Amino acid sequence: MAKMTLEDLRKLRDSKKNDLRKRDPKGKEIHIIVGMGTCGIAAGAKATLDTFIKALDDHKLADTVLIRQTGCMGFCQSEPTVEVIVPGMSSVIYGKVDAAAAEDIVKRHLIGRELLDICILDRPAGNARQGGNDGV
Repeated sequence: MAKMTLEDLRKLRDSKKNDLRKRDPKGKEIHIIVGMGTCGIAAGAKATLDTFIKALDDHKLADTVLIRQTGCMGFCQSEPTVEVIVPGMSSVIYGKVDAAAAEDIVKRHLIGRELLDICILDRPAGNARQGGNDGV
């Protein structure tokens, strides 16, 4: 393995700091939770997660949106699954979230505040809890 220069080490440090900043929940009210159980990973959840990370960077949302992983959500037939929590909106679980759907979720749900009805698997009834989550 080649030796790293001081500049290489600084670049690596900055890159890792950036990665850690994305996972810091402080000040982030919007959450994207990607199901990364065995069935999710087999269905392509890693590519979905990577697409979300890139889309958040591209739209300059990485400092305001927390993206994290969880285990199985119980919708194995609809993997990859993603829960999206946005203040003022009900928590929603989307299914069969491929790269194109992940990009749509960022643009239409997070930015446009519009639900993507075509891939919603689960959401609470409108009168069950209005405009919020119950402490994810």
